[in-house]
Amino acid sequence: MDGIFEGLKVLDCASFIAAPAAATVLSDFGAQVIKIEPPGLGDPYRNLPNLPGYPVSAHNFAWLLDGRNKRSLALDLSGGEDKAVLYRLVAQADVFITNFPPAVRRRLGITFEELQPLNARLVYASFTGYGEKGDEADKPGFDSNAYWARSGLMDLVRADENTTPARSVAGMGDHPCAMALYGAIVTALYKRERSGKGSHVSSNLMANGVWAAGVLAQAKLCGAKFQERRPRERALNAVTNHYRCKDGRWLILSLLNEERQWPTLARCLDREDLIADERFITKADRHARSVELIRIFDEVFAMKSLAEWRAILDGNGLVFGVVGILDDMPRDRQMIENEVLVPFDNDTMLTVNSPIWIDGSDKIKPRRAPDIGEHTDEVLREAGYDDASILKLRESGAVA
Repeated sequence: MDGIFEGLKVLDCASFIAAPAAATVLSDFGAQVIKIEPPGLGDPYRNLPNLPGYPVSAHNFAWLLDGRNKRSLALDLSGGEDKAVLYRLVAQADVFITNFPPAVRRRLGITFEELQPLNARLVYASFTGYGEKGDEADKPGFDSNAYWARSGLMDLVRADENTTPARSVAGMGDHPCAMALYGAIVTALYKRERSGKGSHVSSNLMANGVWAAGVLAQAKLCGAKFQERRPRERALNAVTNHYRCKDGRWLILSLLNEERQWPTLARCLDREDLIADERFITKADRHARSVELIRIFDEVFAMKSLAEWRAILDGNGLVFGVVGILDDMPRDRQMIENEVLVPFDNDTMLTVNSPIWIDGSDKIKPRRAPDIGEHTDEVLREAGYDDASILKLRESGAVA
């Protein structure tokens, strides 16, 4: 199985998650991705599971996910000979991906202006924390600060203004950002099909965070007056709220067609008396007395387990969702049947699939992530180096 990007050569000269994950999505559809990482420790992302607070595992779960399908070339970009290696690879590549800040790109000699003359068809994709221009262009950023915090999302998801700002989880902003960079790359490839020329595309954490918060960000930009942020127990609408079940699990109701769905919900909850209750006759009544209704729903949902409520609520046209936990995931039939989770090639271990499917163009089966420099000799030979030249590069420390 080759994929629709068969023959597309991609250089992943980036670190951590967002930019390399865009290369991962390209690889899922058959692109040949060479992971360029420094000799020794390699991409610092390899070390993420060793940081305090992360799950303890015999597997490098972070690297398994975002390093899959790639070949690793251990190349020191700080010297002269290694620069010649990179330039030769660039001349043969279709896509070059980096997340080095602009100043570092200039110092290493890998800016678009320097690489484009080597290959007029090259799509050069750069990713930053805060954009390519302005005082913060060279400022390092992770999704926790540039995406989650800077965009307002960290503040907006708080239950109320007195609650501690909510922390993000690893890669929560990076992986959506990867899809934005992937989209930019594919758009540039389409442009190249029409013009014959490559181009520079970019994205950044801050812009993607604001895009994710776009509805409320646009409200602010329109000068809208915001209402008081209320905790769950005082929410303005009881039928778009979340509730705790008998077993401690949570579900969330999302009944936007409230007038039609209200009687059905009351019957499913075995509280038909609420339909004729003068406190809750109309939608306006229910909203005005939302705190009372939430209190009633809290008591009702606490009487049965999540599994019991799922069986009762499913099939009645009521929109609700399970507040999932990671323990559910390996057994989630819907995720497995829809290939949200797929097994590695020749393995039973599951991995998270990229969230794009194209009819008639199957993805390749995920291959295990490479060790540091595992494919150095292989990649160099394909680029035209003979064994003597490779040995010389090794002896100089340019590659490992």
